[in-house]
Amino acid sequence: MEQEIPGTLLLDPEVLGDPYPFFRRLREHAPVWEAAGTGVFTVSTYELLVEASARVDDFSSNMKCLLYRDEAGLPDRFTFGDAGGQALATADPPLHEIHRRAVFPELVTKRMEALDPEIRELADGLVTRAMQSGTVEFMTSIGNVVPITMISRLIGFRDSNLDELWRSAVQMTRLVGSRLTLDELVDAASRGDQVQAWIADQLAVAINEPAEDLLGAVARSVVDGILTASEGAGILTILLSAGGESTTSLLGNAVRLLAEDPELQEHLRQNLDLVAVFVEEALRLESPFRYMMRTVPAGTSLGGVEIPAGATVLLLWAAGNRDEQEFERPDEVDLSRRVPRRHVAFGRGIHHCVGAPLARIEARNVLSVLLDRTRSISLAPDSSPHWVDSLLVRRHQELPVRLQAR
Repeated sequence: MEQEIPGTLLLDPEVLGDPYPFFRRLREHAPVWEAAGTGVFTVSTYELLVEASARVDDFSSNMKCLLYRDEAGLPDRFTFGDAGGQALATADPPLHEIHRRAVFPELVTKRMEALDPEIRELADGLVTRAMQSGTVEFMTSIGNVVPITMISRLIGFRDSNLDELWRSAVQMTRLVGSRLTLDELVDAASRGDQVQAWIADQLAVAINEPAEDLLGAVARSVVDGILTASEGAGILTILLSAGGESTTSLLGNAVRLLAEDPELQEHLRQNLDLVAVFVEEALRLESPFRYMMRTVPAGTSLGGVEIPAGATVLLLWAAGNRDEQEFERPDEVDLSRRVPRRHVAFGRGIHHCVGAPLARIEARNVLSVLLDRTRSISLAPDSSPHWVDSLLVRRHQELPVRLQAR
């Protein structure tokens, strides 16, 4: 008989480094699992993730708490109720649809495709510089730079300090990473963020002079009374954080996969048209965001498990993306999958990530340039990769690689 799964495994550092055996255990023995009576539940199978994503009344996206690590190593909740507000990803219908309409036209128009040559040019310059030293820390030299640069351009921010924007984006995801102690969480949350004030100022200027960009689209929604200024700034803040973090994680994870598989590398070099398919496999195998949080307004059930009102539910996208019931050879890169985009790395349902097309364009361009310009990519022999300490994001803090030119 399967022994009870310890709740401490959810935040265990070794498990976070390689969570997939733990996720497999959850799928097989506890597809809907409560971490040791904490009121924090996880959902780990593809089928149940799809179901929960569709049941928006039962599983609310309105964030009511942040998770932290208590003294016993268990997840606990720092509750703030409705004080956090709702903005796009954390909004329920009908407010979510209002927010999405305010930004979605800009995100799906030709503006995103128009960024393609800019991404290529940026990637080419960064790769050229990186290859001059041979061995580089990929994240700081390329992986962190491209996404924060492009999301800033897509939004339409003026006079951006990209280093400050990146630090702010990382700080926001650190708050929801679930690995901080309560004292650390309170301290981090209480610090003022100058970037958020700067974003509010950018929006205020755009309200008077809206341009044909995403910032202008949000500004016009404020002028038309569709959004409040606070909602508009909140949406822009979420787009900055998610747009920077998700693609940064994707780029590092994809390069790590390539560095560990010379045969895959060479196959892609000879078939650059398959890079887009490889991007989907990288998303599936190493999902940039491992979960999204949901709140249970009224008692419900999922997969035969009763979930009480007020519970917090983590939809483990990363677990569903390796579900043996849905994917053949789920732990392997397979460039011949019949439906490459069937994964849930960008979520599912109404909250499917609006920035997913941009992430794909960025990754395709960066990886194509990197493969085209190199003879080999390998992990640096004298230093090891390090993951960010987070339950939420699957991102490399450091990824030293050796690049050999063609």
